[in-house]
This record gives sequence, C-alpha cells and structure tokens, in this order.
Amino acid sequence: MEEKLRFGVFGGGSWGTAIVKMLLENLDSVGWYMRSDSAIRYIKKEGHNPNYLGSVEFEVEQLHLSHDINEIVEASDVLIFAIPSAFLESELSKLTLSLKDKIVFSAIKGIVPETGLIVGEHFHEHYGIPFENIGVLTGPCHAEEVALERLSYLTIACADAKKAKMVADHVKSEYIRTKISDDIIGTEYAAMLKNIYAIAAGIAHGLGYGDNFQSVLMSNAIREMKRFIDRVYKMKRNINASAYLGDLLVTGYSTFSRNRMFGNMIGKGYTVKSAMMEMNMVAEGYYATKSAHLLMEKREKKSKTPIINAVYQILYKNKDPKKVFEKLTEKLD
Repeated sequence: MEEKLRFGVFGGGSWGTAIVKMLLENLDSVGWYMRSDSAIRYIKKEGHNPNYLGSVEFEVEQLHLSHDINEIVEASDVLIFAIPSAFLESELSKLTLSLKDKIVFSAIKGIVPETGLIVGEHFHEHYGIPFENIGVLTGPCHAEEVALERLSYLTIACADAKKAKMVADHVKSEYIRTKISDDIIGTEYAAMLKNIYAIAAGIAHGLGYGDNFQSVLMSNAIREMKRFIDRVYKMKRNINASAYLGDLLVTGYSTFSRNRMFGNMIGKGYTVKSAMMEMNMVAEGYYATKSAHLLMEKREKKSKTPIINAVYQILYKNKDPKKVFEKLTEKLD
C-alpha cells in the first residue's frame, strides 16, 4: 500500500525545494505546487529552481509541477506543506477540494496569523483533518545543507506511528537520518519558538554581545521553551532531543538562519520593514513572536518568557534593542 502513495509538496521556497529533492531519492515522481508560473516554466526548461537552492538539479520528467493547488492535491495522497505560515491561508483559500481524506504533514515553522494556531491545529480545526492524519516534519536541518548533501537529521512526528515511519522512510537517504516522535504539538511549537530565540540571538550579535552571552542566552532559551511547551501541552518529552534543543541551536547559531540574520539586522539598527525588504525572505519568527506573546499573555505567564517578551517589545513596540537587552541580561542566569 505504501508503495502506491503519491506525494505532493506545496511551496516553491528553499525548504520546499529541499523536500522535493529528499523525496526524489526514494520516489519516481513527486507533485510540486508553487504559485509562480514563471518559476515552473524555468524549472521545466533549466532543471532547477531559479530563486532557491539553484545548485539542486532535477530530472524534469520526475516532477508534476503546477501552479494550481487543486491539481496537486487531487494527484497526491500525502501532502507536505512548506509554504511560509504568513501566506499559508491565502494559498489554502484557493482550494475547491476537501483535504479530509489526505495525510497532511507540515514543514512550516510558524503560526498561522489569521487564527493564531500552529499549522497542525489550523488544519484540524479549519479543514477537518483528524489528528491521526496530521504530522510535522522538523529539524535540525537547513535546506542549504540538504542541497549540499551534508549529513542532516529530521524528526517526523505524528500521532499515528505508522504514518510517521512511512514519511520518514520516504525522506531518508545516505545524507538524511530520520527519527519518529508522537509529540506532534510539542515539536511544532518548538519549531515555531526556536525562530523567536534565533531572532534574539541575532539581535544580541548585532548589538555586539559575544559568544559567552550567546551561550547563556541559548541555555535560558531551551528552559524557556520547555516552560512554554509544557504550559501549552504537557506530556513526557526530552527537551534536550534534536527536535527541540538541536533545532534551537542550529537556528540560533547558523549563518544559514534567516531569523538570526533578521535579528542581527535589527540589532544593528534596521527597522523591521527595512530588514524584511533587504532580506527578501520571510523570517517566520517575526510573526511567531506576536502569537507566542499573546498566548502567554492570555495565560498570565509573561513573566516566565522574558526572551520572548524582549523580542516582542523590540519588534512590535519599537523599543530600543540596546535598552531592552540591558534589562534582559538581568533576568538570565
């Protein structure tokens, strides 16, 4: 049965491109939805994405490309979404087909702004997909290193262990190691939160803080992440596992991290708007910061998340990063 499952990837960015590459290590063909018709025409002619991971070469006959989301949904059994969370709902609004009978995995590290929900909960509440058919594909893993075929690790989470293993088997290769998890809520929140902490790490770097402070910031961040996730969905989990601590570290320290890059620009004096314009890429942590702050505010737990609060004050209240971080240093240990 598993051999007959058809996979569709949704999103034409770097992570979507990397996922298509991983799947084609194990499949003869993959459906691929991207909204840019010009990018599709380019891939069909040149064999690689014109905008992201240009070094990845595709055999065009293995790709079912379309800018019609319904076409790829209809042609796929397993749907992997890699559309930035800020644009997910606008793309899903184009659907005329039901997703209820599909297996849906999210490779999105963020909150859906329109609903304030993590992606799995959004699909469950607004598209009627049962939780046993929803999963998460998370790191620590940068698309750029997948393109270079550097050894990387993925965690595949789903309430249904068989579905988690099925997806894991389809993305693993000589350079991709996989493990499965049943903590779908925790891994997805961790993937969202680590982007906020990466922005904090970037701000600190932009302000001139050194490696010693960065280590303290990250050690406090993983404890803050645990408090946050336990408050939202308490279960037995090892917060030091790769899906949590590992993903936090690579996003906080890597030069490939767009959230760290965004924070670095903010620390150097850029406005949010100017930083986003210069990057020309989506920093998921910007949107996640507001959602995480509001969620903790509702639960009256802001005092337990000083790093999230600091980033929120800088990004959304236009507070001086230098002054905010001076206060933050007094709350870390």
